[in-house]
Amino acid sequence: MIRFIDTHIHLDGEEYDADRQQVVSRAVASGAEMLFVPGINLASVGTVKDVCATYPDVCRGMIGLHPEDVKADYREVLAELRTHLDDIPWIAIGEIGLDYYWSREFENEQQEAFEVQVEWGSERSLPLMIHSRKAQNDIVHILRGKQGVRGVFHCFTGNAHEAEELLSFDGFCLGIGGVLTFKKSNLPETLAAAVPLQRIVLETDAPYMAPVPHRGERNESSFIVNIINRLAEVYNVSPEEVAQVTTRTAKKMFQINELTN
Repeated sequence: MIRFIDTHIHLDGEEYDADRQQVVSRAVASGAEMLFVPGINLASVGTVKDVCATYPDVCRGMIGLHPEDVKADYREVLAELRTHLDDIPWIAIGEIGLDYYWSREFENEQQEAFEVQVEWGSERSLPLMIHSRKAQNDIVHILRGKQGVRGVFHCFTGNAHEAEELLSFDGFCLGIGGVLTFKKSNLPETLAAAVPLQRIVLETDAPYMAPVPHRGERNESSFIVNIINRLAEVYNVSPEEVAQVTTRTAKKMFQINELTN
């Protein structure tokens, strides 16, 4: 069986309240070794911890303040979040980053919140799960001044130039999800031209962005098989190789062996 890691699923979300056990069971039956669950705000600290406690063999949690959740009180929120950094063995600081798509009202606050959380990752030698939407220039500018950071540029959908710029950070890789399978996506050509398979990790961003043929449905980790198959076509390798390479990259990035041995 193909074995994979979904490095980004919001399994703690209310979208799964009615059938979370079945979603996890389908993921495992499809080949999931682990599911990584990002935090987005203070409330998610508890919900992520609960999911990880319920499925300790499968789920690993992250902690962070999502850019869309950065508001005027962000300093107080970050101070409270920091008190939870030792609650469990978090595998990453995330989901953090910058998002200017809907509004730039809290642009400066987002940047400061991002910088603070990047420092958390550096202090604790944890990878970053970075969300970037209409903000790559500022993301790159902030990271260029940091030392010893690593992580995932989540939900990459950019062009070859953008991919090359992000991969100029040696400790980072790209998170690839359902957009790869969309009919009008340029991502297959971009990956083939500019991204080594070894610099990719798999993700769903579930419940969002389900891959074809499930587009429009609630996404879940079992659908990753469709992403694996499309990546196999892009790189002209077997689905088994895609799964092996991306799983190896994810385990190295998130230091999984150190947590599970």
